[in-house]
Amino acid sequence: MSLTQLRPSPQHAAPPPKPNRAKLWLYRFDTKATPYIFIAPFFIIFTIFGLFPIIFNAIVSLRTWRLDDPDKDGWAGFDNFSKLLSDSDFWNALYNTIGIFILSTVPQLLLALILANLLNRKLSGQTFWRIGILLPYLTPVVASTLVFAVFFARDSGMANWFLSLVGYGQEQPLDWRADKWSSWIAIATMVNWKWIGYNALLYLSAMQAIPKDVYEAAAVDGAGPWRQLWRITVPMIQPVVVFTVILSTIGGLQLFNEPMMFDENPQSASGGSAHQFQTIAVMIYKVGWKDLNLGYAAAISWALFLLILIVAAINATLTKRIGGDR
Repeated sequence: MSLTQLRPSPQHAAPPPKPNRAKLWLYRFDTKATPYIFIAPFFIIFTIFGLFPIIFNAIVSLRTWRLDDPDKDGWAGFDNFSKLLSDSDFWNALYNTIGIFILSTVPQLLLALILANLLNRKLSGQTFWRIGILLPYLTPVVASTLVFAVFFARDSGMANWFLSLVGYGQEQPLDWRADKWSSWIAIATMVNWKWIGYNALLYLSAMQAIPKDVYEAAAVDGAGPWRQLWRITVPMIQPVVVFTVILSTIGGLQLFNEPMMFDENPQSASGGSAHQFQTIAVMIYKVGWKDLNLGYAAAISWALFLLILIVAAINATLTKRIGGDR
């Protein structure tokens, strides 16, 4: 008997099992719809608390909206934006913002990089030092700013006491709030004190991923620690450097708490008696919630948004080129 005769005939073969429609539908739902369900909460929250305020703020910037005079509500077009060009207070706030931003961001990132490089070496009590540099970041902004406001007081501040040790300000104590340069330095000191440790830990985490063989080879070639930092470390942690530059740019140009609390009369939101340290963020608060001119405040906020985009793009481009050249 041949093998073909032993095989069952087609009419006697078992029929294939029918697919379970419920399981098939659940499988298709799991593979196609489940990923969208998991990411949907982010987009829903972003739409409510992120996208909608942006769109609404853009509409408000094109209207005349004053809370103290509801009858003046109406369409203003680009009048609020054209007003910025002739507003001396806005240009003063822009000048203050850029000045404080430079004094705070540049030393902040450089000191954080040097500090991270030191912490990347073999030190006794590494955990203690790494946790210690993060303590300023954990301190509430309002609390630290109030402490620094006392530190930079004209008559009884420790800053003037330190200056007196080197023979400066013995006859006339320095009024840190009176002039632009002194108030800028004081506010920049507050910002640097809080964020240097945070950026240093970001740099340190990136440095930990660099192979030690690279440094050993550089040492054999005669490269010292300083040369290794700028020729090896910085180029190899360039993505983190770009990230911190952009993050510091956004935070520095949106500076609000430090100049607000540094003022002797924070409720006025004037940034000093002559607006000497009034930033754009403080001006937005003053125009919107003190002068009750929401339309003009919204226009100023869009000007700040444009400034942040331009400065962040410039800083990121320069950082990439400098890192690539090295």
